[in-house]
Amino acid sequence: MRVSLKDVAERAGVSIKTVSNVVNNYQHVTPAMRARVQQAIDELGYRPNLTARHLRKGRTGIIALAVPELGNPYFAELAAAVIDAAAEQDLTVLLDHTRGEREREILVSQGFRAGVIDGLILSPLELEAEDLRGRAADVPLVLLGEREYDLPYDHIAIDNVAAARTAVRHLLGRGRTRIAYLGARTDSANRPAHLRLQGWQEELSAAGVPTPEQLVGPTGGWDRSDGAEAMARMLDAGVRPDAVFAYNDLVAIGAMRVLSERGLRVPWDVAVVGFDDITESRYGAVTLTTIAPDKQAIARLAVESLLRSLRRESADGGRELTAAFRLVERESTLGRR
Repeated sequence: MRVSLKDVAERAGVSIKTVSNVVNNYQHVTPAMRARVQQAIDELGYRPNLTARHLRKGRTGIIALAVPELGNPYFAELAAAVIDAAAEQDLTVLLDHTRGEREREILVSQGFRAGVIDGLILSPLELEAEDLRGRAADVPLVLLGEREYDLPYDHIAIDNVAAARTAVRHLLGRGRTRIAYLGARTDSANRPAHLRLQGWQEELSAAGVPTPEQLVGPTGGWDRSDGAEAMARMLDAGVRPDAVFAYNDLVAIGAMRVLSERGLRVPWDVAVVGFDDITESRYGAVTLTTIAPDKQAIARLAVESLLRSLRRESADGGRELTAAFRLVERESTLGRR
């Protein structure tokens, strides 16, 4: 039988209103009274009815997270972090898988679940700014990822240029001078990967190291197979880098497989740095040096941004919120200096 507020009130010898004030964490309850009510809650095993609480506020208590690839470990790990951050705010997360398709991203962003969710966190790949300018849905929206939009929606990311420069600087510090970049997209300057490519170019140029086009490996996607194919094409063309900076860990892992098949040793012949710090990067035959975004901070900022909009604390959307990152050094770059 479900324990009610009335049951807690009777056990604590207080009014139902006092119990409600404690459950909702109102500040005007004295510490002694709060402790008394909390003891009754613990003894009876009371759990608040979150659905009723949200409905009283005109909300569902559900937010959506839309990502391009649930099979990509980075997005799976990010989703877990968002679910944890939302749970701390008594929110449930509904996951949407857009497959990185513009039509799906438009459908999600335009609020086809508007009657179900209180807000949307979206990590787009193909969505364009014009797709959002005429957005009719009044559901709060927060954007994640490398894409840049000059729009009135909060955008949360790490500093991708600085992160890429950190990765390349690390390789330069290891004595590498022919550093390839795998994961470029050549169809549009604003596609994901352009900021990391920019960081690669800037750091090498600052060090006086050439950045020939032959060392840029375009890919159709960012999975292991894409990294393997790009690495194979580069080697087949007679281009021999002494280091690789990859768009993400999956591309790096695919590249490392091909290097091994071609008899090139990582890190002695070719050092490799990835991006994302997925769990898989820690357990390969050669563990992967990588850029580790603070996924928990990204998730927390995203949920807080949605709540800020829901509470109408400010109308100044369009903030650029930046999470931290760090370089995690592992075996793939531990070779020569």
